[in-house]
Amino acid sequence: MAGRVAIVAGEASGDMLGAALVRAVRSRYPGTEFYGIAGPKMIAEGATTLVPMEKLSVRGYVEALRSLPELLRIRASLASRIARDRPDLFIGVDAPDFNLGLEAKLKRAGIPTVHYVSPSIWAWRAGRLPAIGRAVDRVLTIFPFEAPLYEKAGIAATYVGHPLADQIPPVPDRADARSQLRLSDSATAVALLPGSRRGELQAHADLFIDTASRLAARRPGARFFVPLATRETRDFFESRLYAREAQGLDLTILFGHARLALQAADCALVASGTATLEGALARCPMVITYRVPALTYRLMMRNALLPYVGLPNILAGEFIVPELLQEHATPENLEQALGNWLDHKGARERLLERYGAIHAQLRCGNDERVAQALAPWLSSATSHAPPPTPREPELAAVRGR
Repeated sequence: MAGRVAIVAGEASGDMLGAALVRAVRSRYPGTEFYGIAGPKMIAEGATTLVPMEKLSVRGYVEALRSLPELLRIRASLASRIARDRPDLFIGVDAPDFNLGLEAKLKRAGIPTVHYVSPSIWAWRAGRLPAIGRAVDRVLTIFPFEAPLYEKAGIAATYVGHPLADQIPPVPDRADARSQLRLSDSATAVALLPGSRRGELQAHADLFIDTASRLAARRPGARFFVPLATRETRDFFESRLYAREAQGLDLTILFGHARLALQAADCALVASGTATLEGALARCPMVITYRVPALTYRLMMRNALLPYVGLPNILAGEFIVPELLQEHATPENLEQALGNWLDHKGARERLLERYGAIHAQLRCGNDERVAQALAPWLSSATSHAPPPTPREPELAAVRGR
C-alpha cells in the first residue's frame, strides 16, 4: 500500500529536515509519494517539486512584503491543487509564514495537516499559538522544550528529536575532516558560514571577508573555508572577494560540505540559523552574527522573549557562544571574538562539554519517531493514481530521480 503526501519546505534548513523525513517515511512505508515544494535534498530522496523552493526563501519582513503578491499567488494555486488531489496528509516543513495559512485552508477542506518544526513561539511568536491550533492536527517539534508548550495550549505535539543529532556522531572525527581538507595538525583553520540565501550573502559577504582579512593579518598562515551550496552564491562570494581586494586570503570556497568544514575548523563565524546547531553538533567553537534591515530588526526585537537568537544558546539557556548582531557585527568585534576562541584552550574545552550535553539531548532516533508520529495517516493509506498534470503555469513539476 502506498500513500501520497503533499509537503512544502521553504529554505535550505527545511530541505535538509524534509529530506530526512521523506527518507524516514519511505523506509517504513515504501512507495509513499511526496510532492509539493521541495529543495535539492528532498528531490534527491524522490520528492517532486511543483515550484522552485527558492521562491519561498525570502529574508526579513521588508523583503517579504515586496514578494507578498507572488507568494500569495503560489499559495493559492498550491492550495487548490492539493485540495483537488486529496492526499493522505499535508506536511508543512518550517516556513510558518507560508505554511500556516496553507495548512489552515487544507484543514478546512478536510485534509489532515502536520507542521514539522515549531515556529519560534518560545522566543517571540507566542501569539501564534491560536492560529497554529486552527491550522494543524499535530506539530512535530525538534527541540524537547517545545512539545509541552503546545500541549498546555491544547495542541497535539510530538517531540521527534533533530535528525542532525542522529547523523553526526557524538565524537566527530576531526582528524579525518582535517585530512580531507589537507590541513596539518598545527594549521589554524576557520570556517565561514555567511548564510545559504542570496539575501544573506548580500548582507554578510563583505563583513565575513573583512573579518577574515583582519584575522589573517594577526595570524599569518590562517586558512579559511567557506561552504556555499549553489553556483549563484559561490559566484557572488567570489565577486565580493575581488571587490574587497582580498584575493590574497588563503580561502577555499567549498561546494557544500558545511559539516566537513565545521568539524575540521578551530572556530567558525556563523550566520544565525540552523548552521549554528550544526556547528555545535560538529563541536566547533563559534561566533554567531547576523544583519537584517533596520526595520526588520526593530520589529523582531520588539517581540523578543529571549535574550539570545543562536540555537546553541537557546538550548543551553544561557550564552555559551558570543552573539554579535546588527551594529555590533563589525570586523573588529568579530575578529576579536574569534581570536578569543583560538587563544583560550580552557574556554574551548568547557564549550565542548556543553555541546556534548546538547547533542545527547537531541539524539533520540528521529527517523523512528517521525515515522511513528505520522503512522495514523500513513499506515492505512491506499494506493492512488499519480496527481494530474497541473494547470497553473507556475506548477510545472520537477521530478527527482
